[in-house]
Amino acid sequence: MNRISEDVSKVRMYTGPAIMYFINLAAVIGFSIYFMFRADPKLTLVALCPLPILAITIYFVNTIIDRKSERIQSLLSSLTSNAQESYSGIRVIKSFVQERAMLRFFTKNSEDYKTNALSLAKTEAIYFPSMALLIGFSTLITIMVGGLDVAKGVPGASVGKIAEFVMYIQLLTFPVSAIGWTASMTQRAVASQRRINEFLNIEPVIKNPAKHIPHQLQGEVEFDHISFTYPHTGIKAIQDFNLHISPGQKVAVVGMTGAGKSTLAQLMLRMYDIDAGRILYDGADLTQLNLQDFRAQISYVPQDVFLFSDTIANNIRFGKPDATDEEVRDAARQACILNEILSFPEGMQTLVGERGVTLSGGQKQRISIARAMVKNPQLVIFDDCLSAVDARTESIIIGNLYQYLRSKTALIITHRIFSLFNFDKIIVMQDGRISEEGTHTALLQQNGIYAAMYHKQQASENPDAASSLGLS
Repeated sequence: MNRISEDVSKVRMYTGPAIMYFINLAAVIGFSIYFMFRADPKLTLVALCPLPILAITIYFVNTIIDRKSERIQSLLSSLTSNAQESYSGIRVIKSFVQERAMLRFFTKNSEDYKTNALSLAKTEAIYFPSMALLIGFSTLITIMVGGLDVAKGVPGASVGKIAEFVMYIQLLTFPVSAIGWTASMTQRAVASQRRINEFLNIEPVIKNPAKHIPHQLQGEVEFDHISFTYPHTGIKAIQDFNLHISPGQKVAVVGMTGAGKSTLAQLMLRMYDIDAGRILYDGADLTQLNLQDFRAQISYVPQDVFLFSDTIANNIRFGKPDATDEEVRDAARQACILNEILSFPEGMQTLVGERGVTLSGGQKQRISIARAMVKNPQLVIFDDCLSAVDARTESIIIGNLYQYLRSKTALIITHRIFSLFNFDKIIVMQDGRISEEGTHTALLQQNGIYAAMYHKQQASENPDAASSLGLS
């Protein structure tokens, strides 16, 4: 955000005032020197003798300003990030009683920024008066040399000519002093543009193929010996994974935390490219499909729900911008959130605040589900989308989902077991692989990981029955 605001502002100062003043001072200096040479070449050289010193000073000081400007902009970014995180995570900070620690951190960043800003200000405070000193020195030398010539009776020398040159030097005062100011502004812009270019020049890792295949999804998905390792951590999330999902099938993916379930959803959307194997949609390789067209045909409910600072209606309509009000209401009804929305004073026009801060976790999840439902695609991916809702609401949503998904292909990732949902296939993931696969009944008969998860869930939901069975 600091690069978008502060750094862009610095570049704007270069593309506007700096260029304008540079053209102005170049024109004034050029014309003045031309007429000075026409009037008296000797006095012109005397008047301009401090300019080499001025040029060397500008070169060295601008190098220092460039280095300090880049450091200041970097510190300002850290300060902005610190402030933004403190406001966004205010509840976490308060709950862990870390107000003083965050204040110390912010104070340290502020002091670092202040120290470097003062250092730059001191450099500029010496820089600009030095320009004025050199100009004043030029005036004194011109008057002295011109006065001696008049006293000696040199032909062409006169008091009027001295006055003329003093006027020329005064005319050059602002342009010459502005060289330093313009150069400083330019150096700051260079430092800011360098920071802006850091992300403007980033090439996306996931790219559309040069020749993509137009494809209408029918709902068939195949994972053919895929493997994936997160590049920054080296964690092997998926290892030699094989799965075939026929059109219209409902597949549940269960497993413990860190088994690779959410990674599987990310790979299906091609948020990452796999290291080995292929992901095929209706027989077409995912890497050969146009990303925008492909993703437009899929609904995805992420584990980390994100709502925009907008109305509830617009958040639901985000999945389908041209959705009618009736479609929005119908999607909210299927997600079991419509009655709660209508109970708000503003109804569908209620503003949810930044990241949906005014809503509960369950309400945000259900609005996210409604956003996916209003899109009405052929393929739907739900990533642990019912973790924040109560059991009664969960059963209603599952019943609605069962009707909604009747003719669609669905991959439902969950840490809970939905025994009321008739899945065509359930896979149990462990360490990035499929450890068990089958229907609900078949997996219970295997008495493996799935059966253990199911019995543990039943015990937590019905403690009395679990106690009588000796499961507690």
